[in-house]
Amino acid sequence: MKKGTISVLSTLTGGIVGTITGACAVAKILGKEGGKAKELADKHLALFLMMNQWVKVKQEGKNLSSYFEKNNYKKIAVYGMSYAGEALVQELKDTKTEVIYEIDRNADEIYSDIEIYSVEDELPEVDAVIVTAITFFEQIEKTLSQKLNCPIISLEDVLYEV
Repeated sequence: MKKGTISVLSTLTGGIVGTITGACAVAKILGKEGGKAKELADKHLALFLMMNQWVKVKQEGKNLSSYFEKNNYKKIAVYGMSYAGEALVQELKDTKTEVIYEIDRNADEIYSDIEIYSVEDELPEVDAVIVTAITFFEQIEKTLSQKLNCPIISLEDVLYEV
C-alpha cells in the first residue's frame, strides 16, 4: 500500500474510533442525567398528586387539624419545610394542633417563626412528626424513629385519611 492510502485509512480509523468513544461517553453522561431527571420528575409528580388531594380535601370543607384532633396529636413537628411544609404549618395556625418545631436538612438556611432543627440535632418529644417530603418517607421515618418515640406520619397518609 502506498503511504497516502495508509495515512488516509489510519486517519479514518482514528476518526471512527474517536467518534465511537465520544458517543459512548456522551451516552453514559446522558444516561446518568436522564436517571436524575426521571427521579426529579417522579418526585414532582408525587408532590403534585399529594397537593391535588389536599385541594380535594379543602373543597370538601375539611381541615387537616381534624385528623390530628381525632388522633389526639396536640403537639407535632413538621419535617420538610418546602412548599408543603409551609402550607401545613399555615393551615394549622389557630387550631388545637400546635406545631412545636420544624425539621429540615437545610435548617441553617431557613427562616421561620417556629424553632427549626436539623435531623442531626437533639429533637424534643412531640405527639407525632408529619413528614412532607413524601418521596423519601421511608428513609426519613427510619432516621427519626431512632431519635423520637412517637408516630412518624406521611402527610400523604393524613390527606387520604382526613
